[in-house]
Amino acid sequence: MDLVEGVGESSSPPRSFGSFSAYEIANDVYNRLVEIGNEEATTHPEFRDQLEAHFNRLPTSYALDINLDRVEDVLVHQKLLLLAKDPENLPVFHVRFLENFWTRADGDEDQQDEGIVLSHASDRKREMDFEPCSKLQDLNLEVRRNSLDNDKDNLEGDSFRRQDDLHVPIHEVIFSAVDKPKLLSQLSALLSDLGLNIREAHVFSTTDGYSLDVFVVDGWPLQEAQALHAAMERAIARSEGSWPGSSRSKSTMERALAAQANFVDTEIDTRLLKIGEKIASGSCGDLHHGVYLGQDVAVKILRSEHLNEALEDEFSHEVTILREVQHRNVVRFIGACTKQPNLCIITEYMPGGSLYEYLHKNHCTLTLPQLVQFAIDVCRGMEYLHKSNIIHRDLKTANLLMDSQNVVKVADFGVARFQNQEGVMTAETGTYRWMAPEVINHQPYDQKADVFSFAIVLWELVTAKIPYDNMTPLQAALGVRQGRRPDLPTNTHPKLLELMQRCWETVPGNRPSFSEIKLELKRLLQEIQGKADGSE
Repeated sequence: MDLVEGVGESSSPPRSFGSFSAYEIANDVYNRLVEIGNEEATTHPEFRDQLEAHFNRLPTSYALDINLDRVEDVLVHQKLLLLAKDPENLPVFHVRFLENFWTRADGDEDQQDEGIVLSHASDRKREMDFEPCSKLQDLNLEVRRNSLDNDKDNLEGDSFRRQDDLHVPIHEVIFSAVDKPKLLSQLSALLSDLGLNIREAHVFSTTDGYSLDVFVVDGWPLQEAQALHAAMERAIARSEGSWPGSSRSKSTMERALAAQANFVDTEIDTRLLKIGEKIASGSCGDLHHGVYLGQDVAVKILRSEHLNEALEDEFSHEVTILREVQHRNVVRFIGACTKQPNLCIITEYMPGGSLYEYLHKNHCTLTLPQLVQFAIDVCRGMEYLHKSNIIHRDLKTANLLMDSQNVVKVADFGVARFQNQEGVMTAETGTYRWMAPEVINHQPYDQKADVFSFAIVLWELVTAKIPYDNMTPLQAALGVRQGRRPDLPTNTHPKLLELMQRCWETVPGNRPSFSEIKLELKRLLQEIQGKADGSE
């Protein structure tokens, strides 16, 4: 049977289902999940009904496609179909490495012409004998094969004959989206544009109008799936708005990526990373401009000669926190190399530099609306972090970066921590000029320590001066312990002055939260803009 696009049948040839039923296979999957101790299956009473509903919304061919040795795949399929219900996320996808396919020498009597039998045959029901997806050519799809031996003649027909001792990484890419005509063409073209050759395709339509499409591909040179995942994200982003049922736009892209965050390993491949000019230096490492998978990035590299247990612990904490956060006003984490001696963290490149440079090196003067908007950006990022139970502990203008649109984002989570169960900390950390008195005094502190630091940042934005610039950092810290604060500026909005003073109150409990500060600043911005427009 030819695969007819839009119908949603599996690309496998038709087979007799015999005595098997979707219910029986769903039951086998459930029992297997319980047997291996899967938490969802063993702790959620409603899980069995949800699993049965999952199989009921898919054709019988899907049930027969399930490998009981890999029953966790069903959970991935469930999650993808659930994510696909949100139009902000379309299409959702999952990428993973399957196996290396080792070729044999041309002319070997034992070589199979099909060339597509994977060495991980035990991972799939080989008795089902999936046919190669060269049949997709019947759909007039231009599926480019990636020639690993530069021998174009070997790409003709169904045979993949390559050089001796050559291994070809095999990956699986699963998509879920609203099921519409031409979806298969679109997905195949997407894979083709990335230089991927489709070996198998299993395409299923649900009874409620969604598609689950499983592709087995080669052509990606690396085993690690993270790089392929990132490339897929960019390819989808380039075709925003063209996916069935999608309401995706640039402003919603981050939410879509956040929804897929659990599907990607963040370990980067340093072979794909190009290190450029040094942007900044610290006591234990350097920040470089770099390029990773075709995009500009910032690379924080730890110097191997400075590595010790404390620094490695700090690095580990920073990576752990960055993996958890996704917000428009928090610098986006791309990946990390956690293998010594090449410890590094890759984040989005922020061409606008830091607010510290903007104010004190470039000597830029902020208008009142611009100043308030910068402060709102900081509040949004910090509000998100606090709601995520994270204390930054080193909030200052040097750690506030700007993108090409002058959107301010919170950065540098080297000393950030998840707040402990008691809700307080005692370790002295941060930078003296921005440090809260309770931190300087080694007293228990909580998220309100970040609010104090924000007050100093706000003062800095208003005055364009370095806090306590006539003192050493230690003198400034001793002054703060004794109740000293920066001199109040006289040429700014009184509401900013009042907010600043409440944020640097000595008693942490008297300081407002970032949610409260954000609302006040947004009202102030509306008031300022209203006067600028000549309205009441």
